[in-house]
Amino acid sequence: MKLNKAATTLAIALAAFASQSALAQVKIGVVSSATGPTALVGIPQKNTVPLLPAKIGDLSVEYVPLDDASDPTASVTAVKKLISEQNVDAIIGPSGSPNAMGVIQFVADAGVPLLAPVGTAAVVTPMDDKKKWVFKTTQNDDIIATALVEHMVKRGVKTVGFIGVGDPYGENWYKVFSALAEKNGMKIVANERYQRQDASVTGQSLKILAAKPDAVLVAAAGGPAVLPQTTLVEQGYKGQIYQTHGAALPDFLKLGGRKVEGTILAASLMLVLPEIADSHPSKRIAADYIAAYEKAHGTKPATFGANVFDAGLLLQQAIPAAAKVAKPGTKEFRAALRDSLEQTRELVGTQGIYNMSATDHSGFDERGRVLIAVRDGGWTLAK
Repeated sequence: MKLNKAATTLAIALAAFASQSALAQVKIGVVSSATGPTALVGIPQKNTVPLLPAKIGDLSVEYVPLDDASDPTASVTAVKKLISEQNVDAIIGPSGSPNAMGVIQFVADAGVPLLAPVGTAAVVTPMDDKKKWVFKTTQNDDIIATALVEHMVKRGVKTVGFIGVGDPYGENWYKVFSALAEKNGMKIVANERYQRQDASVTGQSLKILAAKPDAVLVAAAGGPAVLPQTTLVEQGYKGQIYQTHGAALPDFLKLGGRKVEGTILAASLMLVLPEIADSHPSKRIAADYIAAYEKAHGTKPATFGANVFDAGLLLQQAIPAAAKVAKPGTKEFRAALRDSLEQTRELVGTQGIYNMSATDHSGFDERGRVLIAVRDGGWTLAK
């Protein structure tokens, strides 16, 4: 009888320990567009997941990756599944700006922090009760746009043609850029939109050509950033073409070829790492990430993958503080994790330095971008 009682006590203790161990495990959902029109962005993000920390402090971390096929509706389905079925403590993703905008309501309602590796600043601005659950791991549009406008002013640009994708990425870029252009005495003489999946922008390009702008800014992310530029060049445009950080991927060079030669963009220092001073705090971390990615996948990563890697760095710093407040898997832990992410100070990532606050959930400053030119089929610091 005593033996049975001891065995029962031991079984209860083991069950309690197993329960605590399961509770101690942190679950992170990852939603990427590994297929579909945004795949050039989503593939390096998906491929980066195995490089994220598997253990943070005393806590093991499990990542649950899902592909939304670049479909905003599928992003919502994936996020709901991660929240209701997997009880995740945080979510990294989705890859596309419209996809991320579409899931904000659901992560806010569930109280789950979202680390969004997307271009548009609209996911975190203007800040409100819903967007306070979102943290952005890319440079905000105004930081990139300011560098481009400064270059335009130095070049004596007076008129600009704008063409962007007809979604939150393109719309927020026009909002930010048009304000800066007006402030610096430049006039936007053409304002065109197209869809990411479009196979032609001939009509939009002809309207821009007819306006005869000194320069053109293309606002798109991934492969769709190439089409407007190649079309303009084919139709005989000779002015300077600018791109946003959405074009910062190797496939932009491969797909565009000679037609993207001379492009100016502001983007991550990762594109021109050999030219970056060793004193820059992000250089070593970026180099280590690139080496690890190349070892795992046999190719260099696009900067979009680094946005997911930085999300892992942010969580690595925030999770131990949240764990002091509550156990993973609880709403109290998720709330503490959100608060901890918001307290991020001088965290060095692959893209720059993060300083979050209650009003700034991107945290980048000028250290998070450099001005880049396409020369001889590669990236180089712009002069």
